[in-house]
Amino acid sequence: MSISVEAISKFYGEQKALDSVSFKLNKGEIVGFLGPNGAGKSTLMKILTGYLSASEGKAIVNGISLEEDLHKIQQQIGYLPEHNPLYTEMYVREYLNFNAKVYKTDTSRIEEVIELTGLKPEANKKIEQLSKGYRQRVGLTTALLHDPQVLILDEPTTGLDPNQLVEIRNLIKNIGKEKSGKTIFLSTHIMQEVEALCDRVIIINKGKVVADKKLEELRQNNEQVILVEFDYRIEQIALNRLPNLVNSKNVGGFAYELTFNTQKDMRPVVFDFAHDNGLKTLQLNQKTKNLESLFAELTKATIAP
Repeated sequence: MSISVEAISKFYGEQKALDSVSFKLNKGEIVGFLGPNGAGKSTLMKILTGYLSASEGKAIVNGISLEEDLHKIQQQIGYLPEHNPLYTEMYVREYLNFNAKVYKTDTSRIEEVIELTGLKPEANKKIEQLSKGYRQRVGLTTALLHDPQVLILDEPTTGLDPNQLVEIRNLIKNIGKEKSGKTIFLSTHIMQEVEALCDRVIIINKGKVVADKKLEELRQNNEQVILVEFDYRIEQIALNRLPNLVNSKNVGGFAYELTFNTQKDMRPVVFDFAHDNGLKTLQLNQKTKNLESLFAELTKATIAP
């Protein structure tokens, strides 16, 4: 076990930012932490890294309670905050050397992590001369200097261009595949990032956990959506005769979106239904729910068109 979060709550005056949040992260997992703005993601990450204290509950990292020995826990966690604070007037190696001394880490580790994060081409420059993508690499390199078993990354790809985004994603994935089996806990608003990187997803809304599942489990549900286009309009009363139908709507012309309460593939049933009613099927597709739509459902959000 890497991290155990047990009924953590956080109050700011009368406002409750976190409401009895509990979950466990296993060694070697890459877990995506999702939620709308203001849901409490950064607050929880700051609690886990010791920058904030919880109002209630407790957190245990590698068997050590935050209350028991915060300093020892911080030695085992690498943290990249959302805004990646850096001393931009320093040279890359100078900055890493400074941090190695703060961590009391052997400076020989610097070249190892520079190589790991692909920072070598820019390692002799001042940080202020680097692109945002390379500044993120500096932040990740710093977080990895003391070879932590747990990495906590708060919005690690925010503001990156598409090429930089792919590079940082690949970097995080490669770090997660290291033989040491690091546990990575990352927050993001980018659903494609979760699908590309994560084994598991925890979704938080209004300070409460609303989902905690493996990515594949989250995709599975008892509802199935079929998009069908006939060659002629059919009355709603006829569609209602379809088994397991829970909703149907006309989406333009003679096309209908049919929602069924079953995991059974309903396309053959719809095809036979069309034949029995003297209709031809011009289109017949099964729609799968993506993570974005599931996120919207679970957080009661609406996706902008």
